[in-house]
Amino acid sequence: MMRAGLLASLMLVVALWHGPAAAVQPGEALADPALEARARTLSAELRCMVCQNQSIDLSDAELAHDLRVLVRERLVAGDSDEEVLDYVVSRYGEFVLLKPRFSLRNALLWGTPALLLVAGAGVLIFSQRRRKSATSTLTEEEKADLDRILAKTPKAPETSL
Repeated sequence: MMRAGLLASLMLVVALWHGPAAAVQPGEALADPALEARARTLSAELRCMVCQNQSIDLSDAELAHDLRVLVRERLVAGDSDEEVLDYVVSRYGEFVLLKPRFSLRNALLWGTPALLLVAGAGVLIFSQRRRKSATSTLTEEEKADLDRILAKTPKAPETSL
């Protein structure tokens, strides 16, 4: 009885605990281990255009399969890793890269919110300084006029709450 419970618990743990399942099919793998390692590295850098949250190495989508095959074909043809990535980007756009390359367009995309924040803070600081400089102290004549006005105004009766 105890053994059956232990076995059932072990089977449950094994069923629930599993590492990331690689979607690479056995027929896709290259015979050369060095080329296959390069293909797996490149596949981990490319986004599945269907799933959009997974690399093509982990995706079961048909397009991911096609991209994995394409990567392997380019490697077998003798392309370098950069040439393979450049080829895939030229066909699918830079969105296919899980880690986009640094470019002026990307810098503007990521930097614009920070620039707007700094510009907004500058506008607030400038307007506060301008408001402070616009207020001035009263002249003696203005103080005397204010005292006369306040002396004519009847006082409100004090009430206790």
